[in-house]
Amino acid sequence: MAKQSQHHGRAWYVLHTYSGYEDNVSRNLRQRIESMDMQDLIFDVMVPIEKKIKIKTGKRTVVEEKIYPGYVLVDMIVTDASWYVVRNTPNVTGFIGLGTTPTPVDPREIEALKKRMGVAEPKYKIDVVSGDSVKIIDGPFKDFDGKVDEVDEEKGRIKVLVSIFGRETPVELDFLQINKI
Repeated sequence: MAKQSQHHGRAWYVLHTYSGYEDNVSRNLRQRIESMDMQDLIFDVMVPIEKKIKIKTGKRTVVEEKIYPGYVLVDMIVTDASWYVVRNTPNVTGFIGLGTTPTPVDPREIEALKKRMGVAEPKYKIDVVSGDSVKIIDGPFKDFDGKVDEVDEEKGRIKVLVSIFGRETPVELDFLQINKI
C-alpha cells in the first residue's frame, strides 16, 4: 500500500496478527489512533468474541472465546496515513487482501458477526464428539459407561448409548452429568 493515494470509502478490514496477541493489538491500535489523532480515519477496532459454556471437572464456567483467532477487524478509511498507523502497530503482520491492497469485508458479514457476538445466552463447549466413551457421573445412571450418540451444544444436552440388560439404550443427559473416559 506504500504509495497508495486513492481514497477508499469507510469499510471494515481484517488485520492478521500473531495468534494470542489480538487483545494486545486492539489496545495498542486504539492508543495509536488517539496519540496520532486518526479518529477521523480509523473509527473502531474489534476482536470478535463469543461466550461459551465450558465444562471442566464437572463445573460449568462461561468463557470468552475468540471467533477468529489471529485476526482483528478495523473500521476505517484507507489512506496512506491510516494504512501506516495500522500496519505499523506492534504484532500486526498485515492486512488481509490481494497483494498490498486490503480487501473490505462485506457489511452483511459484519452485521452477522455483531449479532453472533451480541447473543446473551452463551453456547456450551464440551470436548466430546459422537463415538467417544463417557462415564455418567450423576443421575439415575450414575457410574454407567456409554458411548456418545449425539451432542446438542445449543441446549447443553448429550445423548449417550448405555448398555442396560444387554441392550443399547439411548439416555439424554446434561453435559454436567458426564465425564470423558
